[in-house]
Amino acid sequence: MAIAAGAAATATTAIVASSYLSLTAVAITVCVVCVLAAVGWPHLLQVPARKSQAAAIGASAVLAVVLTATTDGAAPFGWFPAMVALGVGAVFMIQLVRGTGQSHRLESILGAGTGVLVVAMGSGWVAADRLGFNLSDSGMTLVTGVSVLVAIAVCLLPLPDRIVAPVAVVLAALAGPLGGLLLTEVPAVAAAVIGAVCGAVIAATRRLAGGRAAPLSRIAAISVGVSPVLGLGAVVYLLDRLLLV
Repeated sequence: MAIAAGAAATATTAIVASSYLSLTAVAITVCVVCVLAAVGWPHLLQVPARKSQAAAIGASAVLAVVLTATTDGAAPFGWFPAMVALGVGAVFMIQLVRGTGQSHRLESILGAGTGVLVVAMGSGWVAADRLGFNLSDSGMTLVTGVSVLVAIAVCLLPLPDRIVAPVAVVLAALAGPLGGLLLTEVPAVAAAVIGAVCGAVIAATRRLAGGRAAPLSRIAAISVGVSPVLGLGAVVYLLDRLLLV
């Protein structure tokens, strides 16, 4: 759990910090995090053909990030569905090449397909950074990062999930408006909504990771930590568009 939490906190901090440099820096940072998540995902699933499936997950996510960063127009996130479809298609092709009768084919398709979706959602961080209110001071990205870090800290408490989960959601929701008040000009309601969502995602990940009977390898634990951060990218972008644009 400590490795996963450290990876999640590091990824969140790196994405927020890079947003104050440039769009290119955000894209590069997210690509690195996507690769880390993709490499560890098949180890998390404990399925065969790990290298090829990691390549399919990582390549589709990196393509989604690059296209989101470079596409002109008002819908930079428009390439996301196509890249997910491309990655899922690649996962199916891998299983076809493996041939009939190979072990864990269904588990590999379902698990790796989910990995394609979750990891590619990281391109939402790049799309969010292109929105007008983030171009000047990255305020919404900063508020989101503060909420995620607060939720991670709460989830490290050695308490039952029934206590930790609601506390994480509430404190993350409070951290958003407080961070907005002290550090940016982000509206309090928008910051609270996004903070609550971030807290819910992090708390849910803690519950899922804690329910595993088998211990996680280091690379799998890193993937567990950074994957919800990537998944929040698309959620944050959509909420930003809904609440602030």
